[in-house]
Amino acid sequence: MLLSQVVQASASVRATTSRKTKIATLAALLAQVGTDELAQVVAWVSGELLQGRVGAGWRTLTAVEVAPASEATLTVTDVDRVLSELASTSGTGSTARRRELLVGLLAAATVDEREFLLRLLMGELRQGALTAVVAEAVAASARVPLESVRRAHMLSGRLPVTAVAARTGGAEALTAFRLQVGRPIQPMLASPGAALDEVMAEFGGAVSVEHKMDGARIQVHRDGDRVWVFTRTLRDITAGVPELVGLVRDLDCTSVVLDGETLALNDSGRPRPFQETMSRFASDPAVADPAVVQANSTRDLLLHPYFFDCLHLDGQDLLDAPLRERRAALTKVAPGQSIPALIAPGLEAAAEYFDGGLAAGHEGIMIKSLDSPYAAGRRGRAWQKIKPTHTLDLVVLGAEWGYGRRTGYLSNLHLGARDPNGGDPIMVGKTFKGLTDALLHWQTAEFPRHERLRDGNTVFLRPVLVVEIAIDGVQTSSRYSGGVALRFARVVRYRPDKEPGQADTIDTIRALLPGGSAVADEVLEA
Repeated sequence: MLLSQVVQASASVRATTSRKTKIATLAALLAQVGTDELAQVVAWVSGELLQGRVGAGWRTLTAVEVAPASEATLTVTDVDRVLSELASTSGTGSTARRRELLVGLLAAATVDEREFLLRLLMGELRQGALTAVVAEAVAASARVPLESVRRAHMLSGRLPVTAVAARTGGAEALTAFRLQVGRPIQPMLASPGAALDEVMAEFGGAVSVEHKMDGARIQVHRDGDRVWVFTRTLRDITAGVPELVGLVRDLDCTSVVLDGETLALNDSGRPRPFQETMSRFASDPAVADPAVVQANSTRDLLLHPYFFDCLHLDGQDLLDAPLRERRAALTKVAPGQSIPALIAPGLEAAAEYFDGGLAAGHEGIMIKSLDSPYAAGRRGRAWQKIKPTHTLDLVVLGAEWGYGRRTGYLSNLHLGARDPNGGDPIMVGKTFKGLTDALLHWQTAEFPRHERLRDGNTVFLRPVLVVEIAIDGVQTSSRYSGGVALRFARVVRYRPDKEPGQADTIDTIRALLPGGSAVADEVLEA
């Protein structure tokens, strides 16, 4: 298949807001591609590379200057071959060789193909729920049930692998996927909850009430003496967390998969700031606040795990078991590392637990249905988080230069919500509140690395950074295209553990309006 066919389909998908049209366009593309190129195409239209990182950053890519090709001749196989060589190039002379490969690739690409490749290599094709849209296209093109594709994707961890199985083996091949120890699965997610009494009533009191800790999500796997530790984004961080590896290796079991949080504690046992925990995960200067990394460089911050779910134990998969059974398995295998929980408490006890968690330095509480299975990759009502104030994870779209004491610093942030239909992030407000001097210094140094363009007073960024924002509410607004604006927004922290595809959607924000999302729809129609 020619790369130009993929580029044309991608452009069509970006040009429409209709989810149905996106799925139909992608399904038609996938139906045309050969099986030997299917994995590559599925990865690309999902905004990903089969090879992962290929060692070509933004500065390297934008420094390549070469005239574009006049005719589309590149094939999917041609491009995949270059990407594989880029990813495997290392050692002496690797920089020059990578540049040589990129020059050759971009010289063979037309203007449209070059734009597609640059966006793909810089991670700018990954747009919110696009993977979910591609999953529907995979199901339609292979003529298999969508739920079979979703579950196989959840268990395989990779949609390209799922797509090839659907093409070559149909629904039967998809049902053969099982949880595999050592291969991470998408984590189950929680939705924002309303008032405590409402959430308790929703589940009839049959809930687990747990502290919501200000830590980093981890998923640990063990098979015999082999241990793996993965982040929320399924990045393997095993080598960087030896204390967690040792702890899991000492558990009384042969094989296990646990889901939980990890955080650093101070000498009194209270949680350290989130940024300090994340400094242990930093493999790149963009991942953690450099001031925090430097502050911690003279002392080792030990991470403490708090597991809240058990997905597999000694050969038995527990994904489909209710939480009450998974919780029993958890407390059996890791009693000393299980997150404290109240099982089916009364409202008064749950309220006291909430207050106690806040006093101990935690964010709030989690309310989980004891009857719910583990719905990996889903943000459903079975898990709900309750915090004292609303917080949202939003994408940083740009920043304005400050004035007064902030002169010379990038300050006022432009904030965007994720488009659930796969489009560009939708702007919902601005804020400079909550920015400490350390964050101002960090932003001013970091943001130019992600610069897309700038005008006289604003640096516009590629949508790669996620920031947690506290708000007092949401109001309708004709100023922004989504019909809503944030009220009294303030920065809580940056979220290096999250990708833009995990930011909150515009639908989530609209649902916070008095009267719900229908109010925003009225504003848009007007």
